[in-house]
Amino acid sequence: MAVRAVRGAVQLDRDEAGHMRERVEELLTTVLERNGLTADDLISIWFTATSDLHSDFPAAAARHIGLVDVPLLCARELDVEGAMPRVVRLLAHVETELPKTRIAHVYLGAAAALRKDIAQ
Repeated sequence: MAVRAVRGAVQLDRDEAGHMRERVEELLTTVLERNGLTADDLISIWFTATSDLHSDFPAAAARHIGLVDVPLLCARELDVEGAMPRVVRLLAHVETELPKTRIAHVYLGAAAALRKDIAQ
């Protein structure tokens, strides 16, 4: 078993708590599904949000889908001029048998433009 990092991001349409929860839940479940992971495989997850998102913590969505014993951390993304607005990113540390080359990094919707080189 190896420790791997999985990247992901999603752009929100608007800054509303319910909408954030829906989109972050979608991102998390897609990361788990595409990598064949369960909650027990998660070591920790770091979330970042752009400075225009204030309605809720992205980690609240993880708790909402039952990730209650996974260490979670939320932080502010760098406020770079011209950067994509309303984006939540994640970096999940996981235990998996997958080699690095088989990790599926998940960039949903418009966020796929952030990492065209690794988005799947």
